[in-house]
Amino acid sequence: MHKKWNAKKIAAATVERLGTDLALHRLTAAVLAARGIETAKEAGPFLAPSLSDMLDPLLLRGMETAVGRLLAARRNRDTICIYGDYDVDGISGTALLVSFLRQTGFSCRYFIPNRFDDGYGLNREAIQGIIALGANLIVSVDCGITAVEEALFCREQGIDLIVVDHHLPKETLPDAVAVVNPMQPDCPYPFKSLAGVGVAFNLLVALRMALRDEGAFTGGNEPDLREWLDLVALGTIADVVPLTGQNRIFAFHGLKQLSATTKPGIQALKRVAGVTGGVSCGQVGFRLAPRLNAAGRMESAVPGVDLLLSIDQTESQGIAEDLDAANAERQATERRILDEAIEMVETSGAYPDCRSIILASQNWHQGVVGIVASRLVERYHRPTILISLDEEGSAKGSGRSITGFHLLDAVTACSPFLERFGGHRYAAGVGLRADAVTAFAAAFEAEAARLLTEDDLVAQLDVDAEAQPGDITPELARELKRLEPFGAGNPEPVLLMRGLRVMEHRVVGDGHLKLRLAGGGCHFNAIAFRLASRELPGMVDIAFFPEMNEWNGNSTLQLRVKDLRPTE
Repeated sequence: MHKKWNAKKIAAATVERLGTDLALHRLTAAVLAARGIETAKEAGPFLAPSLSDMLDPLLLRGMETAVGRLLAARRNRDTICIYGDYDVDGISGTALLVSFLRQTGFSCRYFIPNRFDDGYGLNREAIQGIIALGANLIVSVDCGITAVEEALFCREQGIDLIVVDHHLPKETLPDAVAVVNPMQPDCPYPFKSLAGVGVAFNLLVALRMALRDEGAFTGGNEPDLREWLDLVALGTIADVVPLTGQNRIFAFHGLKQLSATTKPGIQALKRVAGVTGGVSCGQVGFRLAPRLNAAGRMESAVPGVDLLLSIDQTESQGIAEDLDAANAERQATERRILDEAIEMVETSGAYPDCRSIILASQNWHQGVVGIVASRLVERYHRPTILISLDEEGSAKGSGRSITGFHLLDAVTACSPFLERFGGHRYAAGVGLRADAVTAFAAAFEAEAARLLTEDDLVAQLDVDAEAQPGDITPELARELKRLEPFGAGNPEPVLLMRGLRVMEHRVVGDGHLKLRLAGGGCHFNAIAFRLASRELPGMVDIAFFPEMNEWNGNSTLQLRVKDLRPTE
């Protein structure tokens, strides 16, 4: 799908000032300005995030009460159960809390719900099982903020609940001992975009201060919380929260910890994923996180937590290999469903006139439909929901959206056809009867048609700055790396270069283009992922990111092309 390129409007004086004050190339300065950074003072924390700039965790509403209850649990030898979610944010947050609490003298176990048997979040049967195992306190992480009935059930059963979450609350908060969530009303914590693991890390910072005040570390055994930042980076990056503010601090330092980690489980995960040297956001998102996620998508997420907590090299390697196999199975399942879904779209006759895509099948694995929905959004740029049907007449779906279309609001407007639903602007889940799918799809299409224009259905690509061929050097590529980590909220820079001649091109891998381009007396090697179907005229404009390609011990400049078009 061709995209509309949007050049960001940046004041030339700002770019010149940043370049001079920070001794940066004008393109690097332009990218900073495109991020809203206009002075050297503002650039300082961005270019060199410091842990000393972390906000006071006690600003989080409910934090003091949560810490007080945990201290009481330590004194009374209460058994704590960490109740996590089955995605990477929940898995890493669970491992973070369990690992720290066990190291500092707490009695702690954990529970991860099964996506297929238990569903999302707290549920009564799981709580009853946790009580039967002798727990006195449940701490939810990355879930629980909407568990109003389950919190009441905990009170009725005489077990305390602390909710540690980052999702949007409903109008009524759970009646828990403490709710720690920056999104809850009247919470003075100014940064609202933490991942669940980020909220959990703040809890540990506050708890360590309280333990220190109680004299728990008089023997010189105070834990260094930096050692847990690898787990924080995993969950923060995988959950695609904005890598700005506090999250940028976590990602920046957490990636360094991931690169040098001594945790046997993470070392084994890196080995099976083929990750060596410094770990990048891309490697977390495309290599490490999918393997942690795979078990939870196909069966149970418990092995992911077991791996992150493992202190045995042999055990870690075995779990990591199992997760790698589960990921391979997930990939194969995803490819099959994607092929089937594309065929359904192409043969339906509805595209391209439709404003949305809703597809359903009994042959689709419930744990993978959300990923495939994302692939269809990339391909067709329509809000998409894929639904898995079962033999009992139930249907469970997962959706993804596009910029400008609030998916949860649209799903809410169609709620008469649903039994349950939840989510946010860009992702949502639905549960309904199979015989209601057709009516739901029609209502959703009507809502999309009401809200989306033709322009909304064209994918947008934001361009940070325009480059000349002579600008693109290995030195610039290395300088741009100073703006890492890239991700949501701080996307990888996109540069524009016009009028390049296509000297050579060939298809490689799974639909990728390998190019040799020339312009302005310069020659460039380029790779364009998933663009092999594009027709190539003699002259092209490219939207790209320059990088150093490491291969067989050699480092060469390469342009990673994000989109291309004929030169006008």
